[in-house]
Amino acid sequence: MADWLVEEGIGEHRAVRLSGDRIVQARVEWPGRLAAGHVGDAILVSRAAGAPRGMVQFSSGEEALADRLPREASEGAAIRVEVVRAAIGERGRTKLAQARPSDKPPARPTLADRLQAEGHAAQVVHRFPECGWDELIGEALDGTVAFAGGSLLFAPTPGMTVIDIDGTLSPRELALAAVTPLAEAVRRFDLGGSVGIDFPTLQAKADRRAVDEALGTALGGWPHERTAMNGFGFVQIVARLERPSLLHLARLSRSGFAARRLLRRAERVAEPGALLLTCHPAVEAALRPEWREELARRAGREVRIAADAALALEGGFTQAVAS
Repeated sequence: MADWLVEEGIGEHRAVRLSGDRIVQARVEWPGRLAAGHVGDAILVSRAAGAPRGMVQFSSGEEALADRLPREASEGAAIRVEVVRAAIGERGRTKLAQARPSDKPPARPTLADRLQAEGHAAQVVHRFPECGWDELIGEALDGTVAFAGGSLLFAPTPGMTVIDIDGTLSPRELALAAVTPLAEAVRRFDLGGSVGIDFPTLQAKADRRAVDEALGTALGGWPHERTAMNGFGFVQIVARLERPSLLHLARLSRSGFAARRLLRRAERVAEPGALLLTCHPAVEAALRPEWREELARRAGREVRIAADAALALEGGFTQAVAS
């Protein structure tokens, strides 16, 4: 089996790496947005005199912050750039994509292309095997991962993604019990950038050292740097950031995230008849007309939408009904 399996869904490409029937790593990309590896021509729309940074705009209208600009580049000039980081959604704002000048030919690699460029084997499939994808998306929407004796609460903030650990075990037992599910969640949510972990406060240096060693083992093979646990139980991790995590996508557009999840479920309805998608009105509004048309084309049947304000955003469901 390929290292990674890729579904090119409606409005969303998603990839998983499995161990048995469990997802150990995942990525999600929303096509149409700038992503790392995109090379294209843009217009330099703003730049302070002599500054190495400025704002560029692509033909799609999406803007990016460009660094390492040549001295001769002035506002209004055409410039070819490569995106090195996608836009990241945060509370109340979106960090623009980042780019830098490039002499590469124009390119818009897919998620599968990028995985292969990184040296992974990647296979595009019609659908993933049973692996708990829906459960993973539920965790991303909730921002919570439960484990025996406690839970992890994830909160993307403008400065970093913060992970709070809570539970009923003693502080030392809780901290050690959280290490493995935390390391798994970091990979499953595709976290990057700065990550702060708020472990229970451990007074004894030996206890803090035990957690540090366990965390180092659990995160082995995942490229990152981290601090040792301080006296307040805080650990900071820094990893390369090229794209929004599942948590950031859920924060960027919760209704859009839920809409894409609903479309995926609709594609998997096997019973004959028209497809009925029942969802919250905000999710209905997020279901773009072209997505509905694509669902009807892929399924080969009529698609109907029913809005129900009593449903939670993530509570939508699909079924086959009489045509």
